[in-house]
Amino acid sequence: MSSAKEPHARKGSVPGGAHGAPRPASDAVYSDEASSGEKMRDASSEYFFNPAQPDPEFYNGGLVRHFAHNAETITSFPEAYYATDAFTDHAIATLERYAATGRPFFLNINYTAPHFPLHAREEDMARYRGQYRGGYERLRRDRYARQIRSGLFNPNAAWLSAADAKASDFRYDNDIVPWTDLDPDTRRLEEARMEAYAAMVDRMDQGIGRVMQALEASGEADNTIVIFFSDNGGCASWPTEDVEPEFVNYNEGIPVGDGRGYEFVGKAWGWAQNAPFRRHKVWTYEGGIATPMIVRWPERVAAGTLTRQPGHVIDLMPTFVELAGAEYPQTREGREVPPMEGRSLLPIWEGGRREAPDMGWALFSNYAWREGDRKIVFNRSRQEWELYDLKGDRTETRNLAKQNPAEVERMVAAWWKWAERCGITKM
Repeated sequence: MSSAKEPHARKGSVPGGAHGAPRPASDAVYSDEASSGEKMRDASSEYFFNPAQPDPEFYNGGLVRHFAHNAETITSFPEAYYATDAFTDHAIATLERYAATGRPFFLNINYTAPHFPLHAREEDMARYRGQYRGGYERLRRDRYARQIRSGLFNPNAAWLSAADAKASDFRYDNDIVPWTDLDPDTRRLEEARMEAYAAMVDRMDQGIGRVMQALEASGEADNTIVIFFSDNGGCASWPTEDVEPEFVNYNEGIPVGDGRGYEFVGKAWGWAQNAPFRRHKVWTYEGGIATPMIVRWPERVAAGTLTRQPGHVIDLMPTFVELAGAEYPQTREGREVPPMEGRSLLPIWEGGRREAPDMGWALFSNYAWREGDRKIVFNRSRQEWELYDLKGDRTETRNLAKQNPAEVERMVAAWWKWAERCGITKM
């Protein structure tokens, strides 16, 4: 969230995104405490009711995670504490404090919800009881039908992709067990997981609504850019087979959503949430890397408009630098600043078009490279490059690699050039 007042011509800083990263100097002054990540509530902990609680032994070996406000470590929390609400409260207090100064401000709210473990308030879960009895395949079909009705996808170019069959022992390569093959107790447990997950999203949504109300009350809503997006597709993480019995024992007798437990939404729901795309987080198919971005800026972005032009998180820095009227520096406090990546998103936000930049991905030996509408994907399980035309096949259902070997070879070479610059020397 960034106020869009005309920047003042004074020396100052535009906030950097990563903790500990050098913040580029600028001729535009932004309120530093409102913007700088290390001065806001910092949560590496995954627990929501008690962030000081160590991870279970079956996951991260009982790791105790860091939780702090500014430089002060926090180790105890009140009984009614819930991290999502705490982030919202802190964001509102910060917004109100700096909106009153009359200076531009930048506020970065990084909700950890709905990341595992599944911890949710009972009143939020109650709203979702029974809503997922149809199972994950039905959820996926229903969401796709709604997406088509709303115009988000072209039914002639974005088909509902089928589940990928397990092809290796890679821990994120999962089989989706048909809902009808589950026994009644397992179905009810699966329903509870999705109910808790939905409740966590609901609580985050309530928080965003509260932040927007505070922004309206400040008088700055029409002069502020609000951006919302997720960092990756739905998460299908699950304990490895060797520790799965410990996971079951740990959660024995604890209702899903209870702060004493450590539950995951699981393999199938994590896949279903990404309709109509393939796979989920960790994979470089669209289900792992494509998420929507919502931008609200009443003075510049027309309400209700939709663009399918691609962007990337690296585009945020050049966008903010342009908005602030700043110059990206070469050094900061005696240290060299890495060159700016990405391109400004402003042309897209203002209803125009920009040349689509080439994009690369690499995670856990899953790789991808995109040039315009053409995209190659390296599938770790199959150990081969695939080629897709996203304009005519948005959901990557038709592999064109065999028909276009020269194109694949050229794009793989382009990926390698990018990968080596990123420090990747072997697959």
